[in-house]
Amino acid sequence: MENRNNIMIIDGMPVEINGEKNLLELIRKVNIKMPTFCYHSELSIYGACRMCVVENEWDEIEAACSTVPRAGMEIRTNTERLRKYRKNILELLLAHHCRDCTTCRNNGKCKLQDLAMRFGIDDVRFPNTAAEPDIDDSSVCITKDANKCILCGDCVRMCNEVQNVGAIDFAHRGSKMTISCAFERPIAESPCVGCGQCAAVCPTGAIIVKYDFHKIWEALDDKNTKVTAQIAPAVRVALGKELGVAPGENAMGKIVAVLHRMGFDEVYDTSTGADLTVLEESNEFLKRLGEGGHDIPLFSSCCPAWIQFCEKKYPELLPHVSTCRSPMQMFASVIHEQHKTSSRRHYHVAIMPCTAKKFEAVRPEFALDDKDPVDAVITTQELIQMIKESGIIFSEIEPEAVDMPFGSATGAGMIFGVTGGVTEAVLRRVSSDKSKTALAAITYQGVRGLEGIKEAVIPYGDETLRIAMVSGLGNASALIDRIKEGEHYDFVEVMACPGGCINGAGQPFASADAKEQRGDGLYAADKMCSTRRSEENMLVMDMYSGVLKNRVHDLLHTHYTARGE
Repeated sequence: MENRNNIMIIDGMPVEINGEKNLLELIRKVNIKMPTFCYHSELSIYGACRMCVVENEWDEIEAACSTVPRAGMEIRTNTERLRKYRKNILELLLAHHCRDCTTCRNNGKCKLQDLAMRFGIDDVRFPNTAAEPDIDDSSVCITKDANKCILCGDCVRMCNEVQNVGAIDFAHRGSKMTISCAFERPIAESPCVGCGQCAAVCPTGAIIVKYDFHKIWEALDDKNTKVTAQIAPAVRVALGKELGVAPGENAMGKIVAVLHRMGFDEVYDTSTGADLTVLEESNEFLKRLGEGGHDIPLFSSCCPAWIQFCEKKYPELLPHVSTCRSPMQMFASVIHEQHKTSSRRHYHVAIMPCTAKKFEAVRPEFALDDKDPVDAVITTQELIQMIKESGIIFSEIEPEAVDMPFGSATGAGMIFGVTGGVTEAVLRRVSSDKSKTALAAITYQGVRGLEGIKEAVIPYGDETLRIAMVSGLGNASALIDRIKEGEHYDFVEVMACPGGCINGAGQPFASADAKEQRGDGLYAADKMCSTRRSEENMLVMDMYSGVLKNRVHDLLHTHYTARGE
């Protein structure tokens, strides 16, 4: 029997309150799609857009996102008054907004456009006061157009609350209010680390991922250029509904096939580079432990946004950051060495889930022979756009294998795309027990799951290793504070994006369920691999006596220095 003390009425229907934090959560639970701009479940309540307002039993208007449900409460979500109210808000927003929708990068994915269609806005009564585009193109990762901003504050709360970067905030007051960097400096001169999570939550395209794929079309059209590509693990499980495959489905074979059809000469799996990273990072970790815990904890170095965050905010921790290059850069260095004597120009593309990889590609620390080993980084979003432009029906294409001579990767490299994956791969490497039972046991040590901070205690010989895995830079700051207060860890894995690379800003937007499906897709791919430990990759092991001979430090390692904001 229902607990009548825990019931409220929504549109005449009794609904049980079961721990929901606000009316909006309860309304969505009963399959009513409330319009919102400023609400994200992982961000604080802002209540600025007023699109989610409801009427209570006293005919008062309340914002559903900021009102706590109460037993006995009665609300209406869809009255003539509310519809008129919402249409007025939309018209006022459109009156001060760019209306060149067909040429906007967010066309078809814009919340403002979507809600205008939903509420039948076919005319705006007010004159269009939108100014000329005000574009900040200084960052190599993202582009900001102030005149597409509706001041919902999503980007500000993401940057300040979740990521703890503080690169942007509200500036000025009233009608002159904008989202800006301090002192209205360009993004490239701010504390921005290029994580792109602001773009991931922006509902209108005011902040977008910078697109670079036009350079790749030019390289593909040049017969004197050999074009190679590497595909990051998280990309293969994120194409989803955009290209007609199931959420989390491993589409690696189809991606390889479509790239071949586009004209790429060779296509590789960045998981091979991740195997190299596992070997080098585990060696570095064991060496530091053997030296009596010198510069312990060891922080992982795969995530370029985390590296910038550390350089700018915690430069004192740089001696603790692994000297290993990221899998993208390790693999690109090897591919560069393989092709540097080719008679044709070599152009290498990295397809990544991450916007910060665009910055990593041009860092001078990684240059080889006065050349960046990665010529262009494109995100999953850009790959999708290229596939759409090519006209190839992705869901119908037959899968193909990656190319030799770098056509081998292990499951350990594939799970790098999800938080905890780097740690699990390293544990597989350093574990003295190589049995299948031991391999399975590692998965129950607390390394899996999408929580922002995870901890594991692992036996190692006569010692016990304490390991932390962090995703989201705000969580990284919280853990660093604990370390500074005396808490001990031996190894810390950091990924800037919540949930890891599966939720990178270069990926199509994903719901909480879709993020889990992406992670499950990578773990399923790992399970299907005949080799699941990096040291079992014979191709990688052969590199040490081949292309890496006497070049390990030059090609696979680097050092970082403090970076002024």
